[in-house]
Amino acid sequence: MAEPLPPLDLAEFARRLAALQGGMSRARLDALLLTAPADIAWISGLRTRFWQSPCRAWHVAVPQVGAPVAVIPDIGAAPMRQSWVTDIRSFPAPGADGVAELAATLGAMAPETGAIGLPMGPGTALHMPLAAYRRLTEAVAPRRLVDAGALVSDARAVKSAAETARIRAAARAAGAAFARLPRLAAPGRTVAETGRAVEAAALMAGADWVGYCAAVAGPGGYPDVIAPGGDAPLAPGDVLIVDLGVVVEGYFCDFARNLAIGPPSAAARDGHAALHGAVAAGLAAARPGATAADLHAAMAAALHAAGHRPAGGRFGHGIGLSLTEPPSLMPGDRTVLREGMVLALEPAIELGPGRFMVAEENVVLRESGAVLLTDPADASLMVAG
Repeated sequence: MAEPLPPLDLAEFARRLAALQGGMSRARLDALLLTAPADIAWISGLRTRFWQSPCRAWHVAVPQVGAPVAVIPDIGAAPMRQSWVTDIRSFPAPGADGVAELAATLGAMAPETGAIGLPMGPGTALHMPLAAYRRLTEAVAPRRLVDAGALVSDARAVKSAAETARIRAAARAAGAAFARLPRLAAPGRTVAETGRAVEAAALMAGADWVGYCAAVAGPGGYPDVIAPGGDAPLAPGDVLIVDLGVVVEGYFCDFARNLAIGPPSAAARDGHAALHGAVAAGLAAARPGATAADLHAAMAAALHAAGHRPAGGRFGHGIGLSLTEPPSLMPGDRTVLREGMVLALEPAIELGPGRFMVAEENVVLRESGAVLLTDPADASLMVAG
């Protein structure tokens, strides 16, 4: 039986609110509007998969001083009352969109000359109808709505012990599923069947749900790393990747495993070993004070030293209530890493035209360096059978 997870208690949410309000004070924001599911879940503690319904907009307004206010559909009032948020203002959606209630709430928090923050930049989404947003801007005018995306992502970036424990629990469930991968994949079984079998194994191992699964295979390497499993049967010489985003109490892990169908080629063996070495280099470089770009540089240098060409794009990202969060481990991202951040280290190589290999592990940053949350892949490529 899995050990009980540490509680997400009132002290936890008080720290989160203080982090937001400290950022708001520095940015001279009178109020903050959150509409994205992960942001609302983070500040309130609400756990639901009802975010999948696109016809209802949810909102949480945060004042510069005081407790947050939920302005949400009627159907969400009961589960929100189970959270620590006590000021809940609901509206009958679908039908009503809550703009009037939301405008009144924000208007009471911010003076007419004030500023209201809303995440607007890269990696954010509005999660309310554009027409409703336009009416909201008119209703709260002359108050200004300004970008607060960096403020929110900065507050969410450092994970508490309770958050990290949930990510680790998700990684254990995914790891148990990956341990079965050599028996779940076999010549003649389709990639889609294999992906579904791995998902089922993760659920049986304790995952609440599987938020993401990519399964791709190809001869000597795979053409991409994001496609769902297709109906093509696995064949000797194929290399399969399965990438899982497993969820426990709202928190994701995100890591992948490679598997050879039959004896792997020398190129596939060497590529996997090089990726294993690049992850080790990223692990050694991941410490508070380093930058996201530093980790990319360390992993890219390890791949070059092993005689491989790094693939383009980032080599990892943050993890938490979202499958991917800032920062991006790539050249140009000068985000300074801090103790408590949880990251995916994800180096990639090109084995040839249209053929790639990727490795991925999850780590948490401690004062002395990074600690793996995943049970790491072996340096030798797994083989089905």
